[in-house]
Amino acid sequence: MKTDFRNLTFEETQALCKSLSLPGYRAGQIFSAVFKTDAICEITTLSKELRETLSEHYYIGTLTCREKQVSKKDGTVKFLFCLSDGSLIESVFMRYHHGNTLCVSTQVGCAMGCAFCASTIGGKVRNLSAAEILEQILAAEKETGEKISNIVMMGIGEPLDNFDNVVKFLKIVNHKDALNIGYRHISLSTCGVVPKIYELASLNLPITLSVSLHAPFNDLRSEIMPINKKYPLETLTAAMTHYIQKTNRRISIEYALIRGKNDSTACADKLAKLFSGGLYHINLIPVNNVRERDFKKTEKQHVAAFLKRLAERGLNATVRRELGSDIDAACGQLRKKAAHIETDIN
Repeated sequence: MKTDFRNLTFEETQALCKSLSLPGYRAGQIFSAVFKTDAICEITTLSKELRETLSEHYYIGTLTCREKQVSKKDGTVKFLFCLSDGSLIESVFMRYHHGNTLCVSTQVGCAMGCAFCASTIGGKVRNLSAAEILEQILAAEKETGEKISNIVMMGIGEPLDNFDNVVKFLKIVNHKDALNIGYRHISLSTCGVVPKIYELASLNLPITLSVSLHAPFNDLRSEIMPINKKYPLETLTAAMTHYIQKTNRRISIEYALIRGKNDSTACADKLAKLFSGGLYHINLIPVNNVRERDFKKTEKQHVAAFLKRLAERGLNATVRRELGSDIDAACGQLRKKAAHIETDIN
């Protein structure tokens, strides 16, 4: 089995060059080149003999764009990418005043079982490699012709359930000779894998941690998010407090407002009790409609009232701007639709 060159850190590339008795400068040449070309044979700074030697054990992976949806409202682009084994994942390209953002997937499917999410329907198939996460960025840049400056790890999958590959991705994508995307331009979203929050804190990477909370009471959160049965709110908030103390970084709390489920004044008041006075930002999200689920968005006036109640109780809160509302906006929806089509055809 050959190894995808984009799955190597700079240090691993150095070790490879050392094993081949190559001069030290070759590591920088090779590491930089694999993010600028899609084939080892095209790295013309290397001799033909060396390219042939490397090709015996390595390759440069690419993703195939299976489908692309473009919003007529705001230009948001949703990609359905096909991996080398035929698995499908999604990425979303969004334009903001501060630059272009790509929402990337970290797994094929998801094991977390959150009740409002299309990504988890069908469960987890496998983890993505660091290279496969990186290649979403390169493929999106090629498809759009635009540079990506910000990354949100909020696509299909739970990033902290793929911890080692995700951390490797972060180290590679941040490297000056790779994509050179600053840690402060990267957000990682978790549903609350508590042990890995502590492990991530120990690395002290200046990324933004986002926690998908979606309910401030244990019984309600356990109903919506099964992981709460293993790591209840008391355990999760303790890990969040530790993360802030360790990194001195603010945590973004993702809260999808579901009509009649988690949008009551009691929920707003409990959120304030849990998070006022800390380095937290509450990001309110009108829930996306998912065909297989019966959750509905909270009405706009009710969203405004919920936001006002949080602000009155001292919380820093905003409502996320909705992008791509005229395409398959819900994470996992486009992949699920493609699976249904293939099933119907076969």
